[in-house]
Amino acid sequence: MDDVVIGIDASTTAVKAIAFTRDGKELFQAREAYPLSNPRPGHFEQDAEHWWIALLGALKQVTEAVGAAQVAAIAIAHQRETFTLIDHAGKPLIPAILWLDERARPQVIRLSAELGRETIRDWSGKPPDPTPALYAIAWLAEHQPQTLDDAAALVDVHGFFVHRLTGRLVTSTASADPLGLLDVKNGTWHPELVEAAGLRPDQLPRLVAPGAICGGLGESVARLIGLKAGTPVVAGAGDGQAMGLGMGVYGDGKNYLSLGSGIVSGCYSRGITTSDAFRTLVSPTGSGFMLETVLRSGMQLVDWIVRTTGSPSAAALEKAAVDVAAGSEGLLVMPYWAGVMSPYWDGAARGAIVGLSLDHEPKHLFRAVLEGIAFEQAIASEAMETQAAETQAAETQAAETQAGGKPAAMIAAGGGTNCALLMRIMASVLERPLSVSPVNEAAALGAAMLAASAIGWFASPETAAEAMAAPPTRHVDPVDGLVSGYRARKAIYRDLYQATRETHVRLGEVGQV
Repeated sequence: MDDVVIGIDASTTAVKAIAFTRDGKELFQAREAYPLSNPRPGHFEQDAEHWWIALLGALKQVTEAVGAAQVAAIAIAHQRETFTLIDHAGKPLIPAILWLDERARPQVIRLSAELGRETIRDWSGKPPDPTPALYAIAWLAEHQPQTLDDAAALVDVHGFFVHRLTGRLVTSTASADPLGLLDVKNGTWHPELVEAAGLRPDQLPRLVAPGAICGGLGESVARLIGLKAGTPVVAGAGDGQAMGLGMGVYGDGKNYLSLGSGIVSGCYSRGITTSDAFRTLVSPTGSGFMLETVLRSGMQLVDWIVRTTGSPSAAALEKAAVDVAAGSEGLLVMPYWAGVMSPYWDGAARGAIVGLSLDHEPKHLFRAVLEGIAFEQAIASEAMETQAAETQAAETQAAETQAGGKPAAMIAAGGGTNCALLMRIMASVLERPLSVSPVNEAAALGAAMLAASAIGWFASPETAAEAMAAPPTRHVDPVDGLVSGYRARKAIYRDLYQATRETHVRLGEVGQV
């Protein structure tokens, strides 16, 4: 009895509720989708009630499959930066504004000028960019001031669910942090950022550490889904941090790499450090911090190449590209099809294909895209690891740092790991072996680890991760013959953004005339 925890992953497209055992084995999974609205260019919204209906449906399916008596606790991972406003009854007052939303670019410029770009970054850990909710909230303060003023609370997805499940207005620091309103160093709401957004302190949920019990499942909700009233609802984390935990990354010397539509990587840092090269986030274990990079256009570029070239499939392109020599016969790709976050934070940036000739074919472009993604990741990882190592050295006063020695171990997951050519290129460019995680639902598993720790199955989230994370299923080593050539090409790639930056700005200006 009580030998199952439920990890929830409320992503941009669906809620997944998954029952896990004490050893991290997945027993049953339920998925309920919801729509995404794009009412105007740059506006991306959802109805929070759709989240709730999906959550109830998924939890009910899991409960029926495993039995209510089995379930010891629930914890939540979720799409980050997304938020809504609620009244005192918990009813949404506006459509939820998603992390994808770009309506607040003018507010990014204004608040950066008023508070100072580096000041915002160092307070919140997030370089100014439309992704954190801070700027969309400031947009509401300008365009819907009465609605913002009337709101009882602003809630992230985690806070919305906890309020509905328990009746308590509580969220996790590792969930609220991506909103951009937190003092990342202290894990508290930052008064100047809250004021700059146009909010009152009384409109914000109470903050608890990830892995804390937020409250018990309310009786009416318990009846709807078939669970026991009082079942602990445990504070989780944003999906990015939870994913890293689910992949077993929770301390020094390990990195995670998620090769999905976008590419997310992260590493642990014992102390606080901020930079334009990465975002600094509250760790999902509640101890230390996670440094994170995001490449918006990752594996979706593979789909783009297939569509654009009329190729039969990505597999066919990959098979052809295997025979293309490293360097793609002089072709170099900067994969900023959707702008760039770290390290430049430039929404006007766009992709570049350099070195095209009449001899190039789709297979060359395919390989060049994979190489460009790997170059971008290598530069990002170097910056993160160097900063984390320097912080660790300062914390421990160690004479020798990771930056001067062996690269950190890296565990990869996501659809991109199925592309053998990408994995060989990535390992060779990163100059380290890559381990491949078999976990398909790492964010939900990370949430389940926090639940398991909270109810005493394990002494800490770290020991829960050690016990519940699945070992890698395979390893990909660098190809010795590729390393030196890729190192030289990476040096050229570093200059590509600065070489094209003004061109993209000018093109954008002409396009607006």
